[in-house]
Amino acid sequence: MIGESEFIPILKTTMSAAAPTFQINSEDFEPAYMKLFRTGELYHRSREGLKHLKSCKVCPRDCEVDRLNDEWALCKTGRYAWVSSHFPHFGEEDCLRGWNGSGTIFFSMCNLKCVFCQNYDISQHRDGVEARPETLAQMMLELQERGCHNINFVTPEHVVPQILEALPLAVQMGLRLPLVYNTGAYDSLESLRLMDGVVDIYMPDFKYWDEGLSAEYLKAKKYPQAARAVIREMQRQVGDLVFDENGLAKRGVLVRHLVMPDNAEDSRRIMRFLAQEVSPHTYINIMDQYRPAGKVTPNRYHGINRRTTETEQQETVRAAREEGLYRFDTRNPTAHRALVRP
Repeated sequence: MIGESEFIPILKTTMSAAAPTFQINSEDFEPAYMKLFRTGELYHRSREGLKHLKSCKVCPRDCEVDRLNDEWALCKTGRYAWVSSHFPHFGEEDCLRGWNGSGTIFFSMCNLKCVFCQNYDISQHRDGVEARPETLAQMMLELQERGCHNINFVTPEHVVPQILEALPLAVQMGLRLPLVYNTGAYDSLESLRLMDGVVDIYMPDFKYWDEGLSAEYLKAKKYPQAARAVIREMQRQVGDLVFDENGLAKRGVLVRHLVMPDNAEDSRRIMRFLAQEVSPHTYINIMDQYRPAGKVTPNRYHGINRRTTETEQQETVRAAREEGLYRFDTRNPTAHRALVRP
């Protein structure tokens, strides 16, 4: 277990002082999409996004099926998004969940096929309900009414056009929360450019650096190239993570990295990339909750058929520290009291 004494020095240069270095006044904050809404550009983006469904290249799979006519391929999603669930989530990072929860909307299916996925029933199956734009907009408003601090789109890579279609409706009905784009980082640059000026907080999970590991465990050989490209684009759009006076994230990039068995060198290269090619101020959540799930059994994918060790977790933390990255530790609530309202 990583102790408080190890964690605080990494973070206190920005968060333990009364006024964090990266801070925005909550009274001055406005979600990015409001500017586009007032100019009519948000509606234009919603129409432009739908065109991308005609011969779908919404994600790097480039299936080119006509999703406007309800055809589908790998993501099993046609004209409309499918939502598994939506609720205030208290398991996210403190700066997102705050005291009322992050308003998560979990989309069914996924364009990655991670063999170890802990949400396999959601990510690989059409679980939940079909969400037409009016339904999706109502979900956003319901979460706002319940006091959530943000709208958190989970696994949105394959439904960017559907999100954009619903968003102007939600704004017309009063949506004013920041948007979190919570992704496995297998996005297309075209989709992210549609989201430029729409998303406030990007939260990509950079899984693997190595093509071979990506092909074996994610079923996406080109994942590392896609992840590097889109994380650079996310940083270009929203910059470093900024907080309000209560420690809630309002805009910027927050990267997640799941520690995997026998993957120290891969993790080290990801940390180096983030520090040197994205921003030395990148915030990284190093997650230790990996356990065998999905298709992982003693007879299949046996190389990752075990929990990670304390040594492996410490090696990844050490790599982040050596690169000077800022790190959240969700296992140690006392280490970031500054991120939660008393």
